[in-house]
Amino acid sequence: MRILFTGPASAGHLFPMVPTAQALRAVGHEVLFACGQPLDQLRSAGFPVVEIGDGRHLREMFEERLNGKVEYVNRDKSQEEIFDLAAAIFAHASRPSVDQLLEITSDWGADLLVHDSFHAAPPLVAALLKIPSVVHNFGVSTGLPMVDLLASHVTDLYERHGLAGPTTATALNVGPLGGDPDGLRMRYIPYNGGGLVPTEFLRPADRPRVVVTLGTVLAELDGVRAVVRMVEAAAEVDADFLLAIGDADLAPLGTLPANVRGLPWIPLNELLSRADALIHHGGSGTMLTALQAGLPQLLLPQGADHYNNTEALTATGAALSSASEAVDTPLLNRLLTDPALRTAARRLQADNAALPTPAALVPTLESLTTAH
Repeated sequence: MRILFTGPASAGHLFPMVPTAQALRAVGHEVLFACGQPLDQLRSAGFPVVEIGDGRHLREMFEERLNGKVEYVNRDKSQEEIFDLAAAIFAHASRPSVDQLLEITSDWGADLLVHDSFHAAPPLVAALLKIPSVVHNFGVSTGLPMVDLLASHVTDLYERHGLAGPTTATALNVGPLGGDPDGLRMRYIPYNGGGLVPTEFLRPADRPRVVVTLGTVLAELDGVRAVVRMVEAAAEVDADFLLAIGDADLAPLGTLPANVRGLPWIPLNELLSRADALIHHGGSGTMLTALQAGLPQLLLPQGADHYNNTEALTATGAALSSASEAVDTPLLNRLLTDPALRTAARRLQADNAALPTPAALVPTLESLTTAH
């Protein structure tokens, strides 16, 4: 069987699909990824990749749609308003890839199309070629309504091909929270890319470790502003705070307290395997990686799907949330010492572990093509 995976050129959208692709390839199926620029993060996953689009990076397409100004922080908009704007932007970015994805899917002879919900091209291609498709969710948010929302921004493309809209797809949820109500559900297994792991993170620490991250996009677009107050408050906490913020400029944080330090790029799942808590922006992959590690979390939502994620996770009792400027030392101490937080986090970890692995779900995915 040949399975074509595709999604926007963003780690948050592509990385959740990698364990599924690995499971399918492990039993002998052919797997191909189709993606636009930038390709570096996906190429490191070890799959063959074919480039689609017009050579421009995803951010360039966003800038074109937004007249040059890309903002990630959206504290003045509701989650619905953020999604409406995101659908328009991602639909615009999808347009240059439609014809190429159609040609590749047809020429390669794909039997199944697995795609992210924020890519407008694959639902159109699946409908045109009449092949089954799977909407691979990446977190709490529902994928099928987003597919329809993006399609509403490219109705001209559907009309050009004589189609009324997307056909019925199967949703695949990852992790125990949210997703599409009638979708398949699979255990979240983190894929955070490769990287060197310092040996110190392979052994327990002398005192609590708190990992702090802003994901793969927020720090690039907004710097470290979201954690300025948190770093100040951390100075009075008996714990080590590890800033996993990649190449972001730490200068706005001033002189770091003795118990706070920056780290080079290290795969997040490896960092969290020996951590005691995580502080982050509320991104899906970050949240789920901590969930599967059984860690209490403090979410500082900024935009994107952060508010959905924050609401879902805090409702379980496994996380706290705060505005960035409101973080204080008592809140950080509670994150480390509240037994109810840790108990709820371990419960969520168990809920995730009880779900079928990607490998266990392979026969179900195979059956989609058989039924078709």
